[in-house]
Amino acid sequence: MTIETIIAEGAPPAIGPYSHAASANGMLYVSGCLAMDKEANFVGGDATEQATLVLSNLETVLKGSGSAKSNVVKVVIFLEDMKDFADVNKVYASFFGDHKPARSCVAVAQLPLGAKVEIEAIAAL
Repeated sequence: MTIETIIAEGAPPAIGPYSHAASANGMLYVSGCLAMDKEANFVGGDATEQATLVLSNLETVLKGSGSAKSNVVKVVIFLEDMKDFADVNKVYASFFGDHKPARSCVAVAQLPLGAKVEIEAIAAL
């Protein structure tokens, strides 16, 4: 098995020792995305604003890896506060439209940079 690490052009740089994504056996594993701009500056705002930017960054990584949001098989959403679930769900539903990948959503004690939302995904290539 060959594993390829991917740094996607146009995506915010990783803030740690990891790649945007890794591919193996026709599948793409996308690292958790935060609400960051292309210069790695964290963009605050409420959970709705953050989720919108997070999903935009996710799409940039998918496209830069040769995949697309229509190829996403599984998503994991991490929320700082489960009170944001409904708002993030609206953004998520708008982003994916009729495509319904498998999904988990969990509340966590804390996210990097004080984020309210982090999203990772697995997609087919």
